Amino acid sequence: MEVKIGVQNAPREIVIESAQTADEVQSAVAAALEGKTGLLALEDEHGRRILVPSERLAYVEIGEQAQRKVGFGAL
Repeated sequence: MEVKIGVQNAPREIVIESAQTADEVQSAVAAALEGKTGLLALEDEHGRRILVPSERLAYVEIGEQAQRKVGFGAL
């Protein structure tokens, strides 16, 4: 699923493809905003971790789970 993270005072947003579910991402964002961790920590499909300080979060957009099309005839 695609996750877009807006960071304050940054000209571009962070866009990652994550294997986490929408509920897992939402829980991570909620925990970061409550101040429990101080960081929003997400992992992308390649195993890389993205850490954003919670006080710098502007927005988090959680996309739909996209099914990948296989073959040339899929339209």
